[in-house]
Amino acid sequence: MKTYQPRRTVFKFTDLEVYQQTLACSVIIVKNLRPALAKLKYPFLEGMVNCSMTTPLLIGEAHSLRFSDHARALLLLERAMADCNKLVVYLEQARSIYGSKLDQDLVDDLSRRYTDVRGKIFRLEKAWQKFTPPKQ
Repeated sequence: MKTYQPRRTVFKFTDLEVYQQTLACSVIIVKNLRPALAKLKYPFLEGMVNCSMTTPLLIGEAHSLRFSDHARALLLLERAMADCNKLVVYLEQARSIYGSKLDQDLVDDLSRRYTDVRGKIFRLEKAWQKFTPPKQ
């Protein structure tokens, strides 16, 4: 059984665990996966790289808007969750097309990470929904 550890206080969007995890995954994609997929001429490589970078960008933008435009901030979190799902699709497709030509452990790890972080973004969205949006 895990012992309870309170999370660190979030002062800026870079403190959010979901931001840190999605940024780390995008770095892994660009550094480790993109060269292999470029060599194999994966047709959706640019879409995958753009999607991996869009996810942490959306989280940062949502954090900035959470008090001024509450509904838009929640919508941005929804888009970030959709991007996580898209990245899993990109990764599964690349694995299915290229099989053993790709590092299977890397692709599996990234798929798992994006699936896990999607759930964490969902819980963050639920937490933000508890706040009353400011009156305009």
